[in-house]
Amino acid sequence: MKFLVCISNVPDTTTKITFTPDNKEFNKAGVQFVINPWDEYALTRAIELKEAQGGGTVTVLNVGEADTEPNIRKALAIGADDAIRVNAAPTDAFFVAQQIASVAKEGGYDVILMGKESIDYNGFQVHGMVGEMLGIPTVAPAMKLDMSGTTATLEREIEGGKEIVEVNTPFVASCQQPMCEPRIPNMRGIMTARTKPLKVVQPTSDAARTEVAEYALPPKKQGVKLIPAESAGELIKLLRNEAKVI
Repeated sequence: MKFLVCISNVPDTTTKITFTPDNKEFNKAGVQFVINPWDEYALTRAIELKEAQGGGTVTVLNVGEADTEPNIRKALAIGADDAIRVNAAPTDAFFVAQQIASVAKEGGYDVILMGKESIDYNGFQVHGMVGEMLGIPTVAPAMKLDMSGTTATLEREIEGGKEIVEVNTPFVASCQQPMCEPRIPNMRGIMTARTKPLKVVQPTSDAARTEVAEYALPPKKQGVKLIPAESAGELIKLLRNEAKVI
């Protein structure tokens, strides 16, 4: 069984977000980047399934420039067998999906996993695009994933309940908790990751379909107003005229 796990390089969740002076780009200066937390569920589950089957491979794929390689090596330290980096900035979801689909076609992977979304853009788009480009089923977002031969059983949340889905390989799935407990690299994994293959490939010629017009921070929170319990009329007036919620 060949697993392809797609990972994103995202700012740490504690990062204070700023933009370049023209508000066209995210300011990377001094920012610590990590593996997208949702992608870690996909990576760990792929490794668990490979181990349970007693064979197979887990390949990590990242669309990014050279500065993403430390986190790719971390994914190898967690337990992936090898890695591929598409040497391009991830300009938009469609462009990223194109690169993933191109690598997947060439590699003939059975299962393509990724997080349900990246925590920086929260687009929830790439998995569906990849499945459509490859002409294979997509299940999103999956909370559980089990394999029996070439058949997968997945569980996902739907309105008012849960849905159990069975699908044969090949397929695409996006992952979220509580699929598994993400792994932390141990010393042996860190040492072996240094010698695992990391292949760099050039992107397809297709360009991004969108461009950023401008980034903006949300407005600063305003101070609260405390209204005495006996002044319900004043509270109603403020909710109607200032907050405009009634």
